[in-house]
Amino acid sequence: MPLHLETPLIESQPLSHASERSIWLKMDALQPPGSFKIRGVGAACEHHAANGKRRFVSSSGGNAGIAVAYAGRRLSIPVSVFVPETTTERAKALIRQEGAEVFVHGASWQEANERALQAMDADTAFIHPFDDPLLWTGHATMIDEVVSAGVRFDAVVLSVGGGGLLAGVSEGLDRNGLEHIPIIAAETEGAASLAASVTSGKLAELPAITSIATSLGARKVCQRAFEITRNRPVDCVVVDDRAAVNACMRFLDNHRTLVEPACGAALAVAYTYTDRLARFERVLMIVCGGATATLAQLQAWQAS
Repeated sequence: MPLHLETPLIESQPLSHASERSIWLKMDALQPPGSFKIRGVGAACEHHAANGKRRFVSSSGGNAGIAVAYAGRRLSIPVSVFVPETTTERAKALIRQEGAEVFVHGASWQEANERALQAMDADTAFIHPFDDPLLWTGHATMIDEVVSAGVRFDAVVLSVGGGGLLAGVSEGLDRNGLEHIPIIAAETEGAASLAASVTSGKLAELPAITSIATSLGARKVCQRAFEITRNRPVDCVVVDDRAAVNACMRFLDNHRTLVEPACGAALAVAYTYTDRLARFERVLMIVCGGATATLAQLQAWQAS
């Protein structure tokens, strides 16, 4: 039995009305650790456990770290998560709540990641937050579920941070014969490393992350994500932080589900940037979730 759940797939009347087309929601915010990450992380952890690994190490100040901690608890394997100094107390608490050790190191994810790699030994598996084919294959199951449900769609909207979700959705479309379906890749201003790469024609690294959507805070997407933009229809959409936060608040009212701004970036395409959906009729939106934002934090961002 996999560590992730088969999540609800619902047609959203509020988002359909807002965008004037049919919007279907894949509700991965309802996964036990709070985000889609458990699909790929769970698959990777199960793979390494089956191959004799006795400890998991990860580097993530957010949802991937929570997912690794959850998987480790379910598999009875100890977990160490290395997080940067910018990680919120809430995120650290959620990781510890699953029984994992938290180590704080460095000013950015890159530094925490380097320290995590130094903690490896022969009995330990490293669980990358986004750049691993095992993760992508696990994330692809969300498309399998949509196809199995018989729902037709002519575009997929998703958020991009490091590119793991993009790679997984692309794999899921390919293995279901849907490689022609366009992907709308949403990022926030100040975290738009995929859009920067597409514009420059090569893998680009941002000098810093300046968006509040810190879950999208990879200064450079994985190579696979960039390759996908070269090989299939991908449309980059960059939204501002306020639109992402407002989308989170509207979504909470509309569907009684709290998500973080990283997810709000994708939702904002239906609420605010509706012109980017003009050529589509039935759109699948990945509600990727996120457990590290609170209602109070969203309200504070909205008021600022």
